[in-house]
Amino acid sequence: MWSRAAALRAVRATVVIPALFAVTDKVVGNPQTTLFATFGGVAMLILASFGGNRRTMLVSYLSLGVAGSVLLTIGTAVSSTTAVAAIVTVPVAFSVLFAGVIGPNAASGATAVLLTYVLPAASPGTIDMVPSRLAGWWLAVAAGTVAVLLLSQRPPANRLRAAAARSAGALSAQLDAVMAGTDPGETDEAASRARGELSAAFTAAPYRPTGVAKADQSLGRLVESLGWTTDLAANLSSEREYLATASPIDLRLLEESSRVLRDTAALLSGSRVAPSVAALDGASQASWDHLSQGRPGDAERAVDAAFHAQMIAAATRGVALDAIGASRIVTDDGNGEKSPARRVGAFLRPVTAPVRSASKLVRDHASVRSVWARNSARGAVALAGAVAAADLINVQHGFWVVLAALSVLRTSAGATGSTALRGIVGTAVGFFIGAGIIVAIGVGSAALWAAFPLAVMVAAYTPGTATFAVGQAAFTLELSVLYNLLVPVGWNVGVLRLEDVALGAGVSVVVGLLFWPRGAVAVLADDLADAYHAGGMFLTQSTSWTVGVRAAPPDATPSVRAEDRLEDAVRGMLAEQGTKHVPKEQVWLLVAGTLRLRQSAQALARFAVPTRVPDPTREELVREAVEIAGRCDDLSTTLGRPLPTVARELAALPAGAVSTPAGSPPIAVLVRHLLGHVRQGVEDMMAPAHAVGTRRAAAWWH
Repeated sequence: MWSRAAALRAVRATVVIPALFAVTDKVVGNPQTTLFATFGGVAMLILASFGGNRRTMLVSYLSLGVAGSVLLTIGTAVSSTTAVAAIVTVPVAFSVLFAGVIGPNAASGATAVLLTYVLPAASPGTIDMVPSRLAGWWLAVAAGTVAVLLLSQRPPANRLRAAAARSAGALSAQLDAVMAGTDPGETDEAASRARGELSAAFTAAPYRPTGVAKADQSLGRLVESLGWTTDLAANLSSEREYLATASPIDLRLLEESSRVLRDTAALLSGSRVAPSVAALDGASQASWDHLSQGRPGDAERAVDAAFHAQMIAAATRGVALDAIGASRIVTDDGNGEKSPARRVGAFLRPVTAPVRSASKLVRDHASVRSVWARNSARGAVALAGAVAAADLINVQHGFWVVLAALSVLRTSAGATGSTALRGIVGTAVGFFIGAGIIVAIGVGSAALWAAFPLAVMVAAYTPGTATFAVGQAAFTLELSVLYNLLVPVGWNVGVLRLEDVALGAGVSVVVGLLFWPRGAVAVLADDLADAYHAGGMFLTQSTSWTVGVRAAPPDATPSVRAEDRLEDAVRGMLAEQGTKHVPKEQVWLLVAGTLRLRQSAQALARFAVPTRVPDPTREELVREAVEIAGRCDDLSTTLGRPLPTVARELAALPAGAVSTPAGSPPIAVLVRHLLGHVRQGVEDMMAPAHAVGTRRAAAWWH
């Protein structure tokens, strides 16, 4: 499969890696420098794949260089004793793999930085070799970084932001067309098309393009918030006749929503001016006040218009705040001037942000409920086992065993087993091709030097463009040529490679069977269940607060924390390389459903009406919210995590559909509409929840 990015990677590797080998082998003449410069080039130019602009890539590659230097030194120091090497491998590998939770760049660089540890840890060496090895490594870092910065296509990092900007702009135009009374057909189509482009940009990457940093999480939520806003705007467009009876206050609220969406599009397109939500909040409050002061029996069509306006405003507010968070800017206090506290905070942020991020990692992910913690633990044990097995069996190239264990290890036992088989088959194919080439051209230096760049080119192009088996075949071919340049042993090096890959793959399969063989789907299902349960509780509290039953404001903290854990599980699920996964579309629907549930509850939680809704209407509204919370718990049960709660027990009591008779105030009618909207959203999630629950209940080998 053609890929311009892969072609550029192949060109970089073909130029740099053979050059590093030639300089260190023929000019420097130190075998350790040659070995670590060559494999350092492989790490920098083939295994590592960092995204972002050139500044981001420079920081990432230099960070890889520093981390690799530390691990290279540690690996050399522990290599003399098998027990020490295996024990030290556990915390080292866990730390490197766990760091992937920071974001896609950290996850993409894990294999590359681990190579700098396993190569010395699983190879014979002494501490006095460290300077020579570091010299080779930093030659690779310098050459690789320069090559990447000079030969990289324009980074696609802004594709998601650009798609989000187009979506926000299209939504603003759609709202303007609806309020103007013109035919919204063209703007409806544009908004739908922009949403499709946004979804395609969001799902294109193998890793979910978010991390634990606040800006990264905001970017992920922005996509989901825009999707919800698109649905709400489409509903308003199809029912635009309600606007004929809308009050000027509600029309003003829609105008403010359109303005905020336009400003959000500008922000995502490069403006550094944050969209102000103060006027939007004021218009929303005015709409609530108007409804709460309305007379019983007021036209329900006018209340319907207010409902559409309030829901669109709530979704738009979420879009704006997520865009501000994703843009990493400090918002104004309302008068255009940043407060002294914020100025100080902005100055100290480069110092305090890493500390806060580290504490967040420990707090949120140091648990068996964390996908990254579990996968990191599995990987650490597998690598430690591979280090021990390679040394105890006394294989000639121990680090091949460890690399094989790392390359085939996946987040479920079934995926690991199938990947191991493909790895062995691919290695065997590479062995036969390499053996044929070596037999044909011999081990003469000139012929091998001519074949080496071609082998590097193939090995560098295949990741991401061909199957795992083909990638292993290409890598085996490259190693066969490289080691015959170092030590002319003929085709036997391929046999050793095949044996080592089989041993490493076997270690990973055993570890995969022993540690959480089902993979990430169970954690994903649990976190989805928790998010819906917490969202249902939040909705119940918000409804009670809004109609005057609850004295204390509702607490959104459990719902927000549940969504943070869910984000972690989704990223772990998408990083899985097996073939038996729940479709991404089902996962996106369920994740988006949790966001809509929480934001709908927040739309109620932000306002408490001055006068209580009269009995029995308020009790019926609260019961409806409780029943919805019960359905959320039913959904949790479908996902495989039964959560018997008071809400579910109350929902089982006999009760009819919520009613708001003719004597009900307009605010009660609006709450009824909102609860009906939420109930329908929860019901729509039952089918995706069944798909995830079925996958969870399936045997791990399926």
